[in-house]
Amino acid sequence: MIVVTGATGNVGRHVVDELVAAGAEVRALTRDPEAARLPEGVQAARTADLPLEGATAVFLNPAVVWGQGAGELLCKAEQAGVRRIVTLSSSAVLFAGPGNPIGNHHHELETEIEASGLAWTHVRPGAFASNALQWAEQLGKGDVVHGPYAQAHTAPIHEADIAAVAARALLSDDHTGQAPVLSGPQSLTFAEQVTIIGEALGRPLRYEEIPPEAAREAMAGGGVPADIADSLLRMFAGAVDRPAEISPEVERITGRPGRTFAQWASDHTAAFS
Repeated sequence: MIVVTGATGNVGRHVVDELVAAGAEVRALTRDPEAARLPEGVQAARTADLPLEGATAVFLNPAVVWGQGAGELLCKAEQAGVRRIVTLSSSAVLFAGPGNPIGNHHHELETEIEASGLAWTHVRPGAFASNALQWAEQLGKGDVVHGPYAQAHTAPIHEADIAAVAARALLSDDHTGQAPVLSGPQSLTFAEQVTIIGEALGRPLRYEEIPPEAAREAMAGGGVPADIADSLLRMFAGAVDRPAEISPEVERITGRPGRTFAQWASDHTAAFS
């Protein structure tokens, strides 16, 4: 039995699909099991209950333990006989320190898990392709995305590729003690990403740069904490005209190239329509 937390999220839902395809028994944890649309045979349970009985491995979405640490989950895992934790972490861990709350949070979580004595793998993706969904509201009203640093580069990774790597770590011992850094196969600017979304939609779209102060205000209005907004804006500023590093780990672990951002955009046209 493999327990998947955040099972209806951007990554967790794909993890469930990967495990089902591999023939694994899956228990999917979600806030609302009744509303979850899961494959036949998957057990749905409430995240708040953390039912780990009978599980041998757990996929841990950090949102489940955000702000409280993984102590309760790890205690229940030990009592239930869980042997392996696969953490959805972040490549921001590599730059943990002052001014990097995202990296610091994930670093603390990784450290806590490693100290538990359980076998572990930390999956460390960089920019999610699904970050582009933040533009859906603007594109629902017109053909322009307003945002900071149009020429900032990221290498957005399709959430299905993150899930494919995580599933392999859940299903075998081959990746125990590893922390693969993941990226998509291309370095793209924000402006280029918007253009690619437009190509998928059959609409000419453009990215219009706004001052970082205006972007920070918009983030705050969307509920992003000030320290995280500042950290992101610093990261974007440092990525202007600097192509992102491309990781080979998705292909190494899954045996196939990572999905392109164009593929992600094609898969998510309904979100921008």
